[in-house]
Amino acid sequence: MNRQAQTGKAQSNPTPTAKKDAIAVEARLCRLESIVGQIGEAVLATTETIERLADRVDALAVQVQHQGHQVQQQGYQLFALSDAVQTLAENQNESLEQLGQLTVTLQRLAAAIEATDKSVSWE
Repeated sequence: MNRQAQTGKAQSNPTPTAKKDAIAVEARLCRLESIVGQIGEAVLATTETIERLADRVDALAVQVQHQGHQVQQQGYQLFALSDAVQTLAENQNESLEQLGQLTVTLQRLAAAIEATDKSVSWE
């Protein structure tokens, strides 16, 4: 028998060692496929988690922006309130001055009326 015929026959009838090797390779391939599948599932789960986290970060960013706007509005309101209180205090000071002048004028008027009453009484 020639060598080609022997090689062909050897290939068609694998030896027990070759069968074991083929089974071991097949088992490794199955295991690798399983590992690749698990890695794929982990990547998908991680991607979904990252997308959810990104959505939450976006929502938080919107909230922070809204709160920043509220703080800015409150700052404007505080400034307006401070200005109104200052104006009120100035107006109160003016009113007190005018009330003081009115009191002095009323005292003079009362004194004049009393003086007139006394001079009328003496006559």
